[in-house]
Amino acid sequence: MTLEQWIIFGTLLLTLVLFITGRWRYDVVALLALLIVALTGLIPIEQAFIGFSNPAVITVAAVLVLSRGLQNSGIVAIIGDWLSNLKGGITIQLAALTSIVAFLSAFMNNVGALALLLPVALQISRSKKIPTSYLLMPLAFASLLGGMTTLIGTPPNIIAASFRESAGSPPFAMFDFTPVGLGVAVVGILFITFIGWRFIPVRKSKSSNDGLFDIENYITEVKIPAKSSLNGKRLYEITDFSKAEVIVIGLVRGSERRMEPSAQTKLLAGDILIVSADAENIQKLVAASGLELVGDKEIQKTELDSVDVTLVEGVVMPNSIMIGGTPRTLNLRGSYGVNLLAISRQGKLLRTRLDSIRFQKGDVLLLQSHVETLKEVVDRLGCLPLAQRDLRLATPKGQLFIALGIFIAALIVSAIGLAPVQLAFTAAVLLMVVTRIVNLREAYESVDWPIIILLGAMIPVGAALEATGGAQLIAESILKISAQLPPAAALIIILVFTMFLSDLVNNAAAVVLTAPIAIRIAQGMDASIDPFLMAITIGASCAFLTPIGHQSNTLVMGPGGYKFGDYWRMGLLLEVIVLVVAIPLILVFWAP
Repeated sequence: MTLEQWIIFGTLLLTLVLFITGRWRYDVVALLALLIVALTGLIPIEQAFIGFSNPAVITVAAVLVLSRGLQNSGIVAIIGDWLSNLKGGITIQLAALTSIVAFLSAFMNNVGALALLLPVALQISRSKKIPTSYLLMPLAFASLLGGMTTLIGTPPNIIAASFRESAGSPPFAMFDFTPVGLGVAVVGILFITFIGWRFIPVRKSKSSNDGLFDIENYITEVKIPAKSSLNGKRLYEITDFSKAEVIVIGLVRGSERRMEPSAQTKLLAGDILIVSADAENIQKLVAASGLELVGDKEIQKTELDSVDVTLVEGVVMPNSIMIGGTPRTLNLRGSYGVNLLAISRQGKLLRTRLDSIRFQKGDVLLLQSHVETLKEVVDRLGCLPLAQRDLRLATPKGQLFIALGIFIAALIVSAIGLAPVQLAFTAAVLLMVVTRIVNLREAYESVDWPIIILLGAMIPVGAALEATGGAQLIAESILKISAQLPPAAALIIILVFTMFLSDLVNNAAAVVLTAPIAIRIAQGMDASIDPFLMAITIGASCAFLTPIGHQSNTLVMGPGGYKFGDYWRMGLLLEVIVLVVAIPLILVFWAP
């Protein structure tokens, strides 16, 4: 191997290790890889950021904004009402949920489609007495299957289309993925609905009943006697006097109950404070301030609600500003007007001090906030409400028709070739902003910027793999292995390899790394590159073995109460089924 090849393979190995360990976020890792290949001369310095001008990057950003527009249009309310009234047991419910999320995922971001139906699935779990774990993993997997079916269904498809164009062929059209992707999705959903869910362990996530949290475990009432050092002090002075880490979420004075009282409230003898803290800090507060515990009364969630203040359970989304921060550094109470009462991670209530916990994607939070600001706060923090509450003002039906009209028009324009998909969808974004279906703040917030950075940075890294001959070297090794096997062997190898990679790293990165290799294999066999590109797009959407392979899997981990090892139980057989179905379909529709 040449020195350049050693450098690129070392860079890719370092990148994969950092992706898998998750110590740094994937966009930071991608930028590190980009800097290495640029500074070592594997790509010209002036081309280091050329990836950000790639049509795939623009298209992904536009699809994310359009997904937000569809959510704002009120389509979730229509779907939720229909599903809530659907009769039947688990098979009927799964068939409806998985089919609808797959259909939505074909035309919008996978995570966005899942986010629309996750609260609906939790409501069905409660009303139908179906274990939450039986519904949420199938919902996540179906969102991945649906993304296979169209060009805009998932970023890997868009990236593969750009690689096809770079190789000298026209990019894939909107529905070029449908013959293979739809066949795989239909068989996969049938398997999940009738067989697959039986392999999922029953995880007793309390979201199927009264929520993920037992309120009495972390909420306590303390009374201020006349001799207490807090008598006559202001509410904000509690921490200074007691040195205890507590959150005061309510105050009872006589017959009056104030939820989320002002920090300037003067405390009086006889006041009862409703505080959130662990046992150690409760003891510290009582001992230091001379307070009295108020009996053994258990406090229910309804007691923490009022006309002005309410509670909401929300899951931390993959693009949330909370990830990596702590309640203290984010200053949730001061900056956002919200109290964090509890955190659940992977179905388990975290009982350590809340102020020191670093948020992770998939964490489920119990938040208390003012009713009128709840939706704005949840959106700003990047959380998905799990409770079946109407957090959004009713959308006029006219906006629903306008949003669908704009989206369908963009689909038609790009499908019949009147304009490239990136132009058609950018125009659709502009129309949604002009018609106020999406405001500018929502448009920018809906773009998953870490994904955009990942794509823009990794595309030049993939180019470096090609330019150094690294892709050719790997392709030749695969060709040697498959030389004595049937012609489809190389196709199987590249599909399985991409499947494995997507279970460990972001699926967009998996395609960027495997596409140059797939193209070289096709050229070495003197065959069309299309079946190989189709194989890697299918493989990239099959992150069914781990919760870290795709954001949809991570999103359901907390609400479903899943453990890391739960995913492969259904996912492994599903990947085998995808392989068995996809290869013949690719050979039928794409083989030369």
